[in-house]
Amino acid sequence: MSWLSETFRLTTTKGQSTTVGDLTVTPEARAFVVRLPFAGFVWNWPSAVRVERGGQVQRLRIVDVSRVAQLGLLAAMLLLVLFGRGIDARRKEKRDD
Repeated sequence: MSWLSETFRLTTTKGQSTTVGDLTVTPEARAFVVRLPFAGFVWNWPSAVRVERGGQVQRLRIVDVSRVAQLGLLAAMLLLVLFGRGIDARRKEKRDD
């Protein structure tokens, strides 16, 4: 195995299935794992629910609203920083003129 694949890994795991009548539901989760010689990090999140009824299988994706909000806030922060730097650079140009 390469160093990169040993250090960073993205896995999908299935949880325990629950059956009621002819309906079987199985949760799925994703995990991002980082393994370093001095530390490790694991980030888990639900990804889908597998529903089986009458021989038909349907995979229902789970949207993690908290993660979407976090990424949106991160993007907004980066845009504000870039915008602020642009304004600061213009002010410095005007002072130098």
